Amino acid sequence: MARRLRPVELDFVESAPLRLVFAAEVAAPPKAVYAALADDVAGWSSWFTGVSQSASTEGGRGREVRLAGGTRFTETVLAAEPDAHYAYRVDTTNAPGLRALLEDWRLASAGDGTRLRWTFAADGPAPFRLVMTLARPGLGRAFRESVRALDRRLAAMGEP
Repeated sequence: MARRLRPVELDFVESAPLRLVFAAEVAAPPKAVYAALADDVAGWSSWFTGVSQSASTEGGRGREVRLAGGTRFTETVLAAEPDAHYAYRVDTTNAPGLRALLEDWRLASAGDGTRLRWTFAADGPAPFRLVMTLARPGLGRAFRESVRALDRRLAAMGEP
């Protein structure tokens, strides 16, 4: 059963009780990477580890995401700055323990490619925060694998 989470805004990325930050580089330019993040939401399942289905809603102002294993999220896009910044908060989920969640993607030019920084900002009770802190290495591995898959996908689509 889906529960409504606390609605947070962009400043939560700095004040969240739990912040996990990961960074990696891809060969494609920021324009292509941003398009994969923000414009091709349905394509996330082909590159982001664990995402089984995703769709843009409300004309791009929202998202619906399903993970392998059945976790579901409805989200509101809070930042959509082409080639630079994409962020969304989770409004409802069936995941236990969460009180608030915001994911923030920052893009920066890195030579001919893009440096991606993903911040997972969350709130939940102490046991949830502990479990997520212990899961950090696994989340980091999933992020790196996902970024490599995105890089391959963009290269196959003809992006440098």
